[in-house]
Amino acid sequence: MITTAREVYIYQGQRFNEELIKKVLSFNDENLTISEALMATKNSFVSSNQKFFIFSFGDPAMKLAAPKTDIRITKMNDVPITEGLDTIRALSKVKFEGIVTDELDAVLTNFNGTLSTTVFDKIIKKTTLDNDGFGVKMSFDSQDSKLFRGKSTVKNGVFSFDFIVPKDIKVAYGQGKISFYAENGEIDKAGSNFEVFVGGINENAPEDTVGPEIKLFMNDESFMDGGNTNASPNLIAVLSDASGINTSITAVDHDIVGVLDGDTSNPIILNDFYQTELNDFSKGKVTYRLRDLKVGPHTLKLKVWDTYNNSSESTLNFVVVSDAILNLENVLNYPNPFVNYTEFWFNHNKPNEPLEVSVQVFTVSGKLVKTINQNVQTTGNLSRNIIWNGLDDFGNKIGKGVYIYKLRVKSVASNLVSEKYEKLVILQ
Repeated sequence: MITTAREVYIYQGQRFNEELIKKVLSFNDENLTISEALMATKNSFVSSNQKFFIFSFGDPAMKLAAPKTDIRITKMNDVPITEGLDTIRALSKVKFEGIVTDELDAVLTNFNGTLSTTVFDKIIKKTTLDNDGFGVKMSFDSQDSKLFRGKSTVKNGVFSFDFIVPKDIKVAYGQGKISFYAENGEIDKAGSNFEVFVGGINENAPEDTVGPEIKLFMNDESFMDGGNTNASPNLIAVLSDASGINTSITAVDHDIVGVLDGDTSNPIILNDFYQTELNDFSKGKVTYRLRDLKVGPHTLKLKVWDTYNNSSESTLNFVVVSDAILNLENVLNYPNPFVNYTEFWFNHNKPNEPLEVSVQVFTVSGKLVKTINQNVQTTGNLSRNIIWNGLDDFGNKIGKGVYIYKLRVKSVASNLVSEKYEKLVILQ
């Protein structure tokens, strides 16, 4: 945090912050730590007012993780950008190609990773709401309507991606923006382009009258409609459409919208939570965490539009189980009967929490023949991580027949415990 020892004039603080931001974000390629940036900014002010600024930023010896701007496009619709950029028109299919470069602007041929791209519509004017009631409203520029947001592969420093432009763009022509971020697990790169133009409509666009396909889940894609969840589950919406999903906010009522328990007065706008699959603009996923839901049954209705403004709806039913208990359901082993191996499955209400799981196998007369202890953590409600090869604790093959097993699960975080008994059959 940067602050002052006492009051200063607004214009002094503004000038100081503008200069500090340039140095902290390395706009001048000075590569300064946070404390060095503060020192350089203070020394650049001849006014004695510079002494009023003090510093408490966390670790001042660190640098902000700001990636270098080393990503640029080379072609649009198979035409080199040196010959001019085509216009991004509504309902047109657009293809971009580009490169990740080094400090000398040469292609980084050893860079293999993932590129995240966001294509923005034109700047629009917005006005503040005068929430404090002083009768003062201010206009400002905003560029937040996203025509496309997806991921593509970077191979040997080269990438390409395509998408269909939503029908919901402002037809008037103006400058858009493309924002890039690439990473390969070791380094990251960034880039942008402000020279693309957006506007008009593709009069020869192929016909599309079919809405998106929607599949809804809670916590993971093994969830079944009407199943149990925890109180703050992750909604997962798997979406697909040959023309792509509309995430533009230019038009009214064409958002990705969730309605919980029929409460249409509080819709959940999910545009910013949609991400396409890698290298495929026609498929993607919404992941959104619902929070602090009441115990009991719930419904969630989702409405989605494609880029042609065809819509589809789907509804998911689920039941919230109290986080104050460790709930176990659908305890089974598969395959059952089995010969050489089986997996122990169970549903629980503690996703993303570490669980201590114990499976004890008994003969029908009560003799313990096998104990399996394993730590489990799942992103959803289904665990199927425990596998047994049918051998006893001494490594010997167990005879064919019917056995009883006890599943005991303990939540490490809450210290809750739950147990279930089931049968299994071994075949020779």
